[in-house]
Amino acid sequence: MAGGPHPVELAGLLHELTVRLLSADTLPRALDRLTALAVGSLPGAVRCSVALIGEGGPLMEATSGSAGETFDRQQYEVSLGPGLEAARTRSLVTAADLCEDDRWPQLREAAAASGVRAVAAVPLDVRRTAVGALSVYLANPGEPAPELLVTAMALAGQAEVLLGELGRRAALTEGAEVDRAVGVIIAQRGCGVQEAYAVLQESAQRLGLDRRVVAERLVAAAARKSSS
Repeated sequence: MAGGPHPVELAGLLHELTVRLLSADTLPRALDRLTALAVGSLPGAVRCSVALIGEGGPLMEATSGSAGETFDRQQYEVSLGPGLEAARTRSLVTAADLCEDDRWPQLREAAAASGVRAVAAVPLDVRRTAVGALSVYLANPGEPAPELLVTAMALAGQAEVLLGELGRRAALTEGAEVDRAVGVIIAQRGCGVQEAYAVLQESAQRLGLDRRVVAERLVAAAARKSSS
């Protein structure tokens, strides 16, 4: 199909992406699988990277491909570059030659040193909880081909839905684990529900851990105590 991938091939690729991501047990692992599939299936790609920025949260990264490591690292250090621009503007960003592009002169040396010349960065919007981009790097200069753009945008669109579903599942799992931990606290202290939630939250803050981690540890400790 001129200017784009064959519909059957694209459908198969999206199916494979669905299976890989929905079987991932964590978001970082899902992002790793997304970049690995992208770099292996997009023509001419030598590196694919994903950056996600949660609401008030840190940058989450995943990459596949040996080229471009210096470029990505420099991009995140200076907070400028095609991937971050796509995430911030939520629009497709392309560059035919990163070694000559006037938008990011700070990154020219990094592009030359790490073997990437062209890029297509596709925005990701995960259920309004995180914004980011899927960046596809090419070793040779030149505008990314229409086939690559269509396929990358299809992968990103499917990934948005799948990553949102993974986030929903994680939230449900966290909620169930927290509820079990609150039950343990109520049984141990003889307190009310609101006080038990407050105790769990205070413990997480004091330990500097995620509330779900503290809840899992508390439930596991109670289970060990009851079986001993």
